[in-house]
Amino acid sequence: MKQAEIKKLTTEELLKRIDEVQLGLKRMRINHKVSELENPLTIRATRRTVARLKTELTKRKP
Repeated sequence: MKQAEIKKLTTEELLKRIDEVQLGLKRMRINHKVSELENPLTIRATRRTVARLKTELTKRKP
């Protein structure tokens, strides 16, 4: 997810998206432990997406 897309989201959408992406990350990690993922770099990309979303959320707080 690009930074420009993240900035367009409302605060409620940001919170919802953070929950969804974190849940997906947990699933990816579990699946990777059981059997390797085709592309393990997706875990890194997802983790960075969560960080971008949380950073934008922190910027919006007064």
